[in-house]
Amino acid sequence: MAVRIVRLGSPRTADEGLRIGTVRRPPRGVPKSEFVSGDWYDVWFPNLAPSAETVKLAQHASTPAEWTAFTRKYRAEMAEPEHAHAIALLAALSHHTHFAVGCYCEDEAHCHRSVLRELLAEQGATFAPDA
Repeated sequence: MAVRIVRLGSPRTADEGLRIGTVRRPPRGVPKSEFVSGDWYDVWFPNLAPSAETVKLAQHASTPAEWTAFTRKYRAEMAEPEHAHAIALLAALSHHTHFAVGCYCEDEAHCHRSVLRELLAEQGATFAPDA
C-alpha cells in the first residue's frame, strides 16, 4: 500500500487507486463528468492546496530564495490543525491502501506537490517505488 505524487491529467498507473486533487480549482474547460475519465481526479480536496496568496509566491518564484519563501509560507499553512490532520490522515492511509495526490503543474520541483511529498514523508507516509 502506498501513495503516489502525480500530475493531474496524466495517465494513471494500474495500481494507483483513488486520485485526489489537491488544487484550488477544478480543471478549466473540463466538464465535471470528465474529471475521472480524463485522469484529473476522483476526489477534489482543496484543503491541501496553497492559499491564493501563496500560489502567487510560487508562480513568481524565479530564484531559490523566492522558492524558499513560498515553501516556508505553504508549510506554515499546512501546519494549521485542519491541514496537519489531513496530512496525518493521508500518511496513515498510505499504509493501508493505494492512492495518489496531485496538482496540474508540469514540473513537480516547482510545485506545491513537492512540498506536500515532504510533509507526507515527515508524517511517515509510504510511497510507491516510482513516486
